[in-house]
Amino acid sequence: MADEYLSPLDLAFWNLDSPGHPMHLGAVAVFERDPACPVDADGLAALLTARAEAVPRMRQRVKDVWYGVGGAAWAVDEHFDARRHVHAVRRADAHAAVAELMSRPMDRDRPPWEVYVIEGAPDAPFSVLVKLHHALADGLRAVEFGAALLDQGARAKASAATAPAPRQGAEAAVPTQVRGPGIPLPGLPDPRQVVASLPERVREAGRALGIGSAVLRASLDPGGPAALGAAWTPGGAERRFATASLDVDDLHRIRKTSGGTVNDVVMAVVAGALRRWMEARGDDPAGPGPRALIPVARRRRRGVRGGRGNRISGYLLRLPVGEPDPLARLRDVRAGMDRNKDAGPDSGPGAVALLADSVPPLAHRFAAPLLAASARLLFDVLVTNVPMLDVPLTLDGCRMTELYPIAPLARGQSLAVAVSTYRRRVHIGLLADGESVPDADTLAAALHGALAELLDACG
Repeated sequence: MADEYLSPLDLAFWNLDSPGHPMHLGAVAVFERDPACPVDADGLAALLTARAEAVPRMRQRVKDVWYGVGGAAWAVDEHFDARRHVHAVRRADAHAAVAELMSRPMDRDRPPWEVYVIEGAPDAPFSVLVKLHHALADGLRAVEFGAALLDQGARAKASAATAPAPRQGAEAAVPTQVRGPGIPLPGLPDPRQVVASLPERVREAGRALGIGSAVLRASLDPGGPAALGAAWTPGGAERRFATASLDVDDLHRIRKTSGGTVNDVVMAVVAGALRRWMEARGDDPAGPGPRALIPVARRRRRGVRGGRGNRISGYLLRLPVGEPDPLARLRDVRAGMDRNKDAGPDSGPGAVALLADSVPPLAHRFAAPLLAASARLLFDVLVTNVPMLDVPLTLDGCRMTELYPIAPLARGQSLAVAVSTYRRRVHIGLLADGESVPDADTLAAALHGALAELLDACG
């Protein structure tokens, strides 16, 4: 595979990475054991190692490039050995194991991914944690990587390998590129294309100026409650991990009664859970409320550097934790999201990630420390929805019953909430700063209480 540039946003994620705040995302899959097919952690690790060997992108690491000073590209790791990336862990408390593993940075000289098989009691369900650097994959591509390691993905790959070869000659099919961040390293641009693109470049510059102004105004706006906004952990932060599983039918019941979208209901549940959690801690939830950053996937245009990858925008939303009425909280969330959607994902302070396209590669390296330190001025909590294949999935014949996504925790942030729907259940993964949110399990339990409160209010 030819070397490929990192897209501007992927380059930003790579440079934002630090030992105390690694920019990797993840997912924890829970599998039930099949009595007819006994498995152990070492055997599963060997199986996953073999499957990872067959995924081309998993063989690639990040390297610096000369063309485009300060840039980086994906290149095949000549010393790749999947056994360095896949590990068996035996620990009774899977949540504690995930929290510890998610706090560990990855070796930047190797392909930036890791897989852990976490085994507790011999007859109990086991978990698999997949870690991927955010430069390697966004939420959707992380799902694709994970699927390639499961039985269904391995069978699909085997079928593709035995399919007839394409016809040769004039009627041969045009080969497609391997999907992944970035595009093949380009040559010098055509001057005519540069001239033709000038009007669009001017529009992009104006859009970037508008986003930058909105970001500045938002950073000067007073933040939410200190329980979420005051954490400052420059390095070596301990993590907490907790999960909650909600019935998707309950969310649809609320949506049908109150209007809006299922995502609006999820945001209202998160707001209600934060309120209940803060009250249990003795904190006052009154005030402007914490600001949530809600990522929005945007398809990158072809023909630009990194044009085949995705780009991410986002919305900022004040979570109405100070509102005691659950239905009023939902109305406030719906109104705020409607305003965001009317403005569109290409404007406003939540679109700060789009500024990566306007920054030269070298500037990413110098700006990364400043951006890492200022993230806490823009938002207090990350809430992201990760799409998931809603089909039965297995690993070595063992059925996957739960899947909890994990979002990275930015420097100075206390909480990242990731949501995914699988088999009629809404699975929520909470990654928290250990000092600010030592009781992440309490917050996870509050999600169930907030949902029940909404259901009762809807009658």
